[in-house]
Amino acid sequence: MRYETLLFDLDHTLLDSDASEIAAYAHTMATIGLPNPDDHFERYLRINHAMWAAVERGELQPSEVRFKRFEQFVDEVGITADPVAMADAFVWGLGAFGELYDGARVVLEQLAGQVQIAMVTNGLSDVQRARIERLDLDHFFDAVVISSEVGVTKPRPEIFDITFELLGHPPKQSALMIGDSLTSDIRGGSDYEIATCWLNWRGSPARPDLAITHEITQIAQLVDIVSPSPT
Repeated sequence: MRYETLLFDLDHTLLDSDASEIAAYAHTMATIGLPNPDDHFERYLRINHAMWAAVERGELQPSEVRFKRFEQFVDEVGITADPVAMADAFVWGLGAFGELYDGARVVLEQLAGQVQIAMVTNGLSDVQRARIERLDLDHFFDAVVISSEVGVTKPRPEIFDITFELLGHPPKQSALMIGDSLTSDIRGGSDYEIATCWLNWRGSPARPDLAITHEITQIAQLVDIVSPSPT
């Protein structure tokens, strides 16, 4: 084995979070009867992305994003609606909708039992726990670390400290962080001095200031990195 400890992101790495988000948004807007909700989806995305970027910078907690994004949405669209009720509907939808990417479950099945596997995710506890239960993922992971539960987010080193403690302090040189986000997954892994695997399924340009050990475009390619075939 090239790596014996794998740290997986969840959103946009194992889970098709775009599909989950689109369905949750539609469900939420239906609950408030918003006409032509598609007209405002890009506005929602802008607000949401900005707030999660603030989470990565340590300026917001995930629990604040839960309802603040809808406070801002209601204000910008100019509608009368309860942001807290919208947040509850949206969180339910995020947990209820969305599937794993093609090949993700096969990768987990191939690697589980051969290496230690942890999930390290920036997200809301009730969303991620609902997804883990619905998709029957818990048995693949030796540890599940969710930012809103531990009070610290990627890329900060404390979330990796917590993960490594739960895993029994494996050697850093045997660990690999796998994720799609340069700013949270790759930055976090690089700063923690562990190897990184960037799932660049969007074909985005790399950043020269980040140490990217491996780059893949499909999650199935991870197996050859972790357990390369003999030559």
